[in-house]
Amino acid sequence: MLELFKAGGLLMWPILICSVISLAIIFERFWSLQEKRITPKHLVTQVWQWAKVGHLNNQRIRDLRVASPLGRILAAGLVNRSHEREVMKESIEEVGRHVAHTLERFLNTLGTIASISPLLGLLGTVIGMIKVFAVITTHGVGDASILAEGISEALLTTAAGLSVAIPTLMFHRYFRGKVDALVMTMEQEALKMVEVMQGLRENEYASHDNPSQKDSDAESNQ
Repeated sequence: MLELFKAGGLLMWPILICSVISLAIIFERFWSLQEKRITPKHLVTQVWQWAKVGHLNNQRIRDLRVASPLGRILAAGLVNRSHEREVMKESIEEVGRHVAHTLERFLNTLGTIASISPLLGLLGTVIGMIKVFAVITTHGVGDASILAEGISEALLTTAAGLSVAIPTLMFHRYFRGKVDALVMTMEQEALKMVEVMQGLRENEYASHDNPSQKDSDAESNQ
């Protein structure tokens, strides 16, 4: 493996650096974009329960803000819970844009690596072919071993560049889709929270909080 790396020439170094950076970003994004870290389950229900028993104070909101990205968005709306629905939504949307930008951290770098890695490989190919033609010009084509170094460098850098670019592009697209899905989930949860605080979904959450009440309602409907 080391011999192949050396045979690829100097451009194997920037390709190697790109691969290391890409791998580090992929592991970091897998860790950071876990759903349980971004959008904890039943968070809106918990906020409604706090409000129901009168425990929704400034300290609760501060704790909610630092607990998760979804909590940060909900906290932005809760700060303005005494205002109209539109005011709550505007504050949520403003913070939501910042949260979405944070979730996209390093994805531009990943996309850049996916773009430049094959170009580095192509540059290595061009340099290798230049060496081949220089050897042909000087020594002719009688000795194939003299040509092998340039041809090898051309092929190896191309293969190395594509080997880095293809998986990097795949993970870049995957994380883009993941971020879009998380942002949509946070928007839905934030809308639920606004409706809960405005009293539009109170009955639904009360039934969720009290299963026996839900069963009694179902019996009465029968």
